[in-house]
Amino acid sequence: MKKTLLLAIVLTAFISCKDDKKAAEQPEMAQVETLAPVSDAMMENAVIYEANIRNYSPEGTFNAFTKDIPHLKELGVKVLWVMPVYPISLKRRKATGDLSIEDIKDPKEREKYLGSYYAISDYTAVNPDLGTKEDFDKLVKTAHENGMYVILDWVANHTGWDHKWITEHPEYYHKNAKGEVTDPLDPKTGKPWGWTDVAHLDYTSKVLYEPMKNEMEYWVKNHNIDGFRCDVADNVPTEFWQYAIPKLKEVKPVFMLMESEKPYLFKGIFDMGYNWPVHHMMNDIAKGKKTVKDLDGLLAKRATEFKKEDIWMNFTSNHDENAWNGTEYERMGEGAEAFAALTYIMPGMPLIYTGQEYDFNRRLKFFEKDEITHQKGKMYPVYEKLGKLKNTNAALNGGKKPAAYNRIATSADTHILAFDRENGKDKVVYIANLSAKPQAFTAPVEGEYTNYMSGQKVTLAKGQQFRFKPWEYWVLVK
Repeated sequence: MKKTLLLAIVLTAFISCKDDKKAAEQPEMAQVETLAPVSDAMMENAVIYEANIRNYSPEGTFNAFTKDIPHLKELGVKVLWVMPVYPISLKRRKATGDLSIEDIKDPKEREKYLGSYYAISDYTAVNPDLGTKEDFDKLVKTAHENGMYVILDWVANHTGWDHKWITEHPEYYHKNAKGEVTDPLDPKTGKPWGWTDVAHLDYTSKVLYEPMKNEMEYWVKNHNIDGFRCDVADNVPTEFWQYAIPKLKEVKPVFMLMESEKPYLFKGIFDMGYNWPVHHMMNDIAKGKKTVKDLDGLLAKRATEFKKEDIWMNFTSNHDENAWNGTEYERMGEGAEAFAALTYIMPGMPLIYTGQEYDFNRRLKFFEKDEITHQKGKMYPVYEKLGKLKNTNAALNGGKKPAAYNRIATSADTHILAFDRENGKDKVVYIANLSAKPQAFTAPVEGEYTNYMSGQKVTLAKGQQFRFKPWEYWVLVK
């Protein structure tokens, strides 16, 4: 009897301990974020990160990248754009210069050419070099738990030459007068772009609409992604996007980014476009080819061409710029940080490309395994500060209900860019010397502010003269 009673006491204590342990674990579980569906509101204060999985780590895998997702949260990232994850075609694979892999005779030399992410051999598979579908699902789940939406890079304009459609559905492809499938052609001139490693899809007969939509829908339904970044979106007929995107939204709300700045692709189709014109203007200002006056003219022109709800992705780099035109330090020199800050403060959504947070200053190889370094230097805390401000200050809302943009006239507007953003009681002021020479100027900015990047309090008086070093900038908050 005593033994039975003792056993009951021990069991009760054991169960009680297990219950206490569960109760202790409960708050930790509660810390996992429940991600709301894509909405207009989430677009207002988001930072977007372009993830080059192959070159992010020595492993070049989903799992290696997933471990660092909490670091991206520190940078204020809310949208994770994952570059193409699909198997890459081997046939006509790009190697180096004008050579394809067939031109490389040495087997060991051939092995190092992994091809373009955008030469896809199967839309519903993953590249085994990156991991498995289960690994990808873990990436998506981890991103969601950290408050990030995941969008996949989608290439609707062309496939790799190994794609099964070439033999099973040749009617899906553009053909020349001889009936041969062609590589992509410029719709304006009819001449090849030079993308010889991919085959040009043909939407003329619309027979491709449903199959391509189904391939996109697969990722939304089966892998819970939150949208797409659509490669060369304006080379694909608008009617396809008008057909496919509403079908995707029947599954769940999705966020759609287009590699384009065409106005007709915005309303009712895409949420955000590339701000190429402003990006190129920043490059030209950095090189001394243009001035702030030219930027003012461009912004005024675009305000008449687009609607306020048209969202722009602002950037100092991306995979194309880095690979073909150079890093932000090559193109923008000592002005890189001032322009990076501008991408956060002006209307729109700022982009960080893989490696920018680590001051990575080299062109990543596009057709081979390469990798960034992970030493935190100058830019990590800069992006961290700017990300926090973007996430939390309504004056920087840049989505479909953007905060006001008010240009502030200065005594040196050729080289000094000054403007404020306002939303209710929130106000942020950006003042920058976007030139390689010191500038003295006055600006009608008065009152007490905090210089956000330095944390110093500043009191500005009427008629006060400012002296800014080359590429010096201030972000002032009330």
